[in-house]
Amino acid sequence: MNIFASNIVNEVNRLPECQIFGQVSAIVGLLVEIDGAQGALSIGDHCRLIARDKRQVLCEVVGFRSGRALAMPFESLDGVGLGCRAEISASAPVIFPSEGWLGRVINAFGEPVDGKGPLPSGPTPYPIHNKPPPAYDRKRVGGKIDLGVRTMNAFLTCCKGQRLGVFSGSGIGKSTLLSMMARHTTAEVSVLGLVGERSREAREFIEDDLGEEGMARSVVVVATSDQSALMRRQAAYVTLTVAEYFRDRDSDVLCLMDSITRFAMAQREISLSAGEPPASKGYTPSVFAELPKLLERAGPGAEGQGSITGLFTVLVEGDDHNEPVADAVRGILDGHVVMDRAIAERGRYPPVNVLRSISRTMPDCNSDWENAIVKRARQLLATYEDMAELIRLGAYKRGSDPLVDEAIHYFPMLEDFLRQEKADKSDLAASYKALGEILGMPEDGSVEDAAPELTEQQEQ
Repeated sequence: MNIFASNIVNEVNRLPECQIFGQVSAIVGLLVEIDGAQGALSIGDHCRLIARDKRQVLCEVVGFRSGRALAMPFESLDGVGLGCRAEISASAPVIFPSEGWLGRVINAFGEPVDGKGPLPSGPTPYPIHNKPPPAYDRKRVGGKIDLGVRTMNAFLTCCKGQRLGVFSGSGIGKSTLLSMMARHTTAEVSVLGLVGERSREAREFIEDDLGEEGMARSVVVVATSDQSALMRRQAAYVTLTVAEYFRDRDSDVLCLMDSITRFAMAQREISLSAGEPPASKGYTPSVFAELPKLLERAGPGAEGQGSITGLFTVLVEGDDHNEPVADAVRGILDGHVVMDRAIAERGRYPPVNVLRSISRTMPDCNSDWENAIVKRARQLLATYEDMAELIRLGAYKRGSDPLVDEAIHYFPMLEDFLRQEKADKSDLAASYKALGEILGMPEDGSVEDAAPELTEQQEQ
């Protein structure tokens, strides 16, 4: 049976036994009030408004007021007026993912947008608004996952089922870093959610940054910045839903989402339209309630399932890493990666500030030798950072402090180690080996004797 016939059979089997209708009783801005459907609707349900030109406008219920349902549209309300019919969906919104979605680009409804024909429909419905697995049913995080980026592999080692946040201001390189990890990772499946992405950059990201190799084992969910707040929010939910499908098939999934901040902004727009009062910098309380519901869906699965390793970018407003969304997300996730504008301005990419970044699975996931070289490298970078201004001004005299002299010697080599071109790949073993060679700490050497003194030639 071909894809078309299989999809038709599945759609027929999903037809409801009866149809419930309401009608539009008021429209205020983007908020539609629906009357006559009491008891048939709940928060998150979908309904279709039949406009006067017979066009169907999909809406989602976001609240209730005076016995009426409050709905927001996924698209324009042109042609919708008082008395227009509202067709109530018989079930909560779901998608039907399958293995055939790999290599495809879909929208927030799980529909193809890449021009490659229809998507195969799986037999099992997956709710878009799914709940995280119970904490007591989950496995612990697994072994290391190779992300293909030296900085991440060595200084911010990530484990299967871990969740990391990538924090930075605009234009620093978050999307590029995500594409590098999606292309070079050893994860079996990658699911990428581009939430509120610039429409011009979506295709560039898929074709240039991700490439054919990365796309072959990826599913990309796209909702561009010009689409409605509901579309942008739902794209984030669908991204996790697709990742859950592959996790349930015992795959180790790498879930990348750009960005959580745009998800929060979409939720804020929806909440304010529904009349919810703002709390912190314009963000409503429901924003901070939805963040853990979304982010906790990533992580280790139950016994017999795979894992979802989540990397979520956070667009910090005004480079303020303590703004409300960044602060809330940092407290939920299992580590944070800080990308520094000053590092990017001096031409080192990816511009990760390893001193301000942390992975909460370290050092437990590393061997003694790996922890020793990472600790040594961090000490040298921290020492140089403390004295950077004096060194640049020429106020520091070589020989005044042996630790600072070591930091000055090793800093250029460490900077070269942290620099990586987009197309380059560095696996876990190679990353640690290269860092150990720079510091003169071979893997077969003893940890205690691994901190070499500067030779007379190096001091000169």
